[in-house]
Amino acid sequence: MSDTTSTAGFEQPIVHETALSKSMVFSDIDIQSRMSVARPDELQFEYTRLMMGVLLFQPQPKRILMVGLGGGSLAKFCYKHLPEAHITVVEINPHVIALRQIFCIPDDDARFQVVQMDAAYFMAQTEQTFDVVFVDGFDQHGMPEQLCSPQFYSDCRRVLRHGGVAVANLHRFSAYRDVYVDRIEAAFDCASDDAMWVVNAPGTTNCVVFALHGFSKDTKLGYSKHKPAHMSEDAWAQISPSVARTFLATQEKTKD
Repeated sequence: MSDTTSTAGFEQPIVHETALSKSMVFSDIDIQSRMSVARPDELQFEYTRLMMGVLLFQPQPKRILMVGLGGGSLAKFCYKHLPEAHITVVEINPHVIALRQIFCIPDDDARFQVVQMDAAYFMAQTEQTFDVVFVDGFDQHGMPEQLCSPQFYSDCRRVLRHGGVAVANLHRFSAYRDVYVDRIEAAFDCASDDAMWVVNAPGTTNCVVFALHGFSKDTKLGYSKHKPAHMSEDAWAQISPSVARTFLATQEKTKD
């Protein structure tokens, strides 16, 4: 984590605790993140499980960038179940980072790092490249403009290795949802060697965009209900329906 200590101007999240769970909220309406006390690495929300549909395209990513920490659901899942992956998480709000122990987020080590920084600035400046970029940066007002601008999505594509995937969580009933999808499509040259799919998370207000950098139209994607050798039974049980849903979305677009 960076040494930045100023907390001025950042919203202070609230932690709600019950015997079964801990939740991070910025208001009484929206839950930012939720963790099972008994199973802290479990993905509690459907949209987070759907975001892991990225494993259809990148089954064993080596370098992962995450925009937004929250309660660390995706970070913890990837840290535990993708042990070969190096994970960098960029979170602007120091109050959120300060809650990492409450939400059982691992300490920084050789393969896990939390950086306190505006992710738009990080993305524009970094020379690192990644196999997967997760974009799930919301605050109490929704999606910050700098995390859904044309430049930001262009930077997402720039930092991806060939074959890499950007995975963006969007509010599918937002008035700007189509604008953001159009911006992603413009940043990724889907007319040539890139591809994009938008998949709704069932029973939620979320949709997830999968944007691939360097995707051959001749690539044959496949899904098997059988657990990959490198993944635990528990992890696969959580995400296999989402990987299947993502696969079906790619087939439906292929038929159009």
